[in-house]
Amino acid sequence: MGTQLVENGSFESIERKPLRGADVFVKALLSAGVDTIFGYPGGAIMPVYDALCKCQNRLKHILVRHEQGAAHAAEGYARVSGKPGVCLVTSGPGATNLVTGLADAMMDSVPLVCVSGQVTSSMLGSDAFQETDVIAVTTPVTKWSYQITDASEIEQVMLDAFSIAVSGRPGPVMIDITKDAQLEACKWNGKLKPRFVPKLVRRLPAEQDLQDAAALINAAERPLILAGHGVLISKASGVLQEFIEKSGIPVACTLHGLSAVPTDHPLYAGMLGMHGNYAPNVLTNQADLLIAVGMRFDDRVTGKLEAYAPNARVIHIEVDPAEIGKNVPVTSALVGDARAVLEKLLPLIKPKQYPEWLKRFKTLREQEVKEVIEAATNPGSGEITMSEAVNVISEASRGEAVVVADVGQHQMITARYYRFKHPHSFITSGGLGTMGFALPAAFGATVAGANRPVIAIIGDGGFQMTLQELGTIAQEGTALKMVVLNNSYLGMVRQWQELFFEKRYSEVEIKSPDLVKLADAFGIAGRKICRRENLKEAVNEMLESEGPYLLEIQVKKEDNVFPMIPAGSAVDQVRLK
Repeated sequence: MGTQLVENGSFESIERKPLRGADVFVKALLSAGVDTIFGYPGGAIMPVYDALCKCQNRLKHILVRHEQGAAHAAEGYARVSGKPGVCLVTSGPGATNLVTGLADAMMDSVPLVCVSGQVTSSMLGSDAFQETDVIAVTTPVTKWSYQITDASEIEQVMLDAFSIAVSGRPGPVMIDITKDAQLEACKWNGKLKPRFVPKLVRRLPAEQDLQDAAALINAAERPLILAGHGVLISKASGVLQEFIEKSGIPVACTLHGLSAVPTDHPLYAGMLGMHGNYAPNVLTNQADLLIAVGMRFDDRVTGKLEAYAPNARVIHIEVDPAEIGKNVPVTSALVGDARAVLEKLLPLIKPKQYPEWLKRFKTLREQEVKEVIEAATNPGSGEITMSEAVNVISEASRGEAVVVADVGQHQMITARYYRFKHPHSFITSGGLGTMGFALPAAFGATVAGANRPVIAIIGDGGFQMTLQELGTIAQEGTALKMVVLNNSYLGMVRQWQELFFEKRYSEVEIKSPDLVKLADAFGIAGRKICRRENLKEAVNEMLESEGPYLLEIQVKKEDNVFPMIPAGSAVDQVRLK
């Protein structure tokens, strides 16, 4: 029995001629549960776009304005929906424009299935028009890259692609399909299974390893939990909260771990890392046990490795065995899905309290509030600060929003001062640090149907890198709220030049267009404010608006983010000023 895609948008089993490869490709997407594609058409992928015409009622294609925007939008979609984001582009520049998004997703463990058209098989290697060796280009920044040259491969390869993207540690997959493979006749099987079946998610540590880890936890006097992105990926926020409440152990989050624990939880110690909170950074080096859950000991968290956690034994719970021991030696390695491992550990740990240890966190927190937080969020006079603006946004949205931050000073300030209530509330580019990420990623988050407000917080530099996606936002009419914190500088680079290069400001001052007029040109409402007395009212107006809205806030030009761990320093050498 063959299968044919018919004009009314459904696939019907018939005994007539086989399908085209493009039709089988679209059926493979539907079979994988795909409902949304971010893409941009072109000559080498045109047969697939022709096939898409026949099922528009089941598969929505969103036309971005640049292929990089497609990749980042797919990342935002994946982070909110929990499903792989899907991109579709043409050959040559269409495919190469995805590379930044692929690298970003690879670093941050975001599942993507990206598909590019390619020149016909007979033209491969001939430097044909818009030909690029996509596999060679993308292999270093994907979990799997594969080129399809025969239509008979399409169904199996697409099954494999979706399986690989979500298995173990999630990540991006790149599939390149030659144009002749899209046009060739082939059959739909419908009974194939992925050849690469996820195994690591189902893997659990040996019972003795769990017992040994529990013994370390029960014997510790100064333990600290480090929660990373893996907590959110594995949907382990609930069991993590049970774990910390039973064990009495304080928990700190990495940048990508933010929102895994509500920021108002009494055992939440703050954010780790270069611009994280004072207490967890300082006390990492006083802890006698670190329990790392779903995090990879990134250099932004550890600082100087030789001086990191010198007094601590380390339990590392991680789905990717390649990360265990890569940067920090471990005492106990628990390879497996974070939620599954925590569920196994929970009955083995004893209820306990650490009043003296928690008192150290409280004392250092009070010092940070006095020396940094109060002045940053309530300056009282002068120009609006970024910290003040984010604090007002947090209060006005009651911590209920999905917040998408770009990269730079505003990113660190958003991470520090937005008070998250729910899991999966913070999306940003962490490992790659991609400026321009937030606008398309926030759009993707709205498309995923977050059922909560989505707020993009972006610097003036990053906004100008992908502002063309305002066209996509306007065309789709999504109710995305965009906040541009404009300090007329590439702020993070300027801060480093101020602190470490004697204020030699080299190529960091940047001029922006009239962003409100720009938004209006796309039919998007907007407003610019410069005065503190207008801040709360303007934020409320933005949040209450029905459609997309852009709020530009002119903020203090030379404003720094503290605390800060200088490059090459130990975590307990974190500076408050």
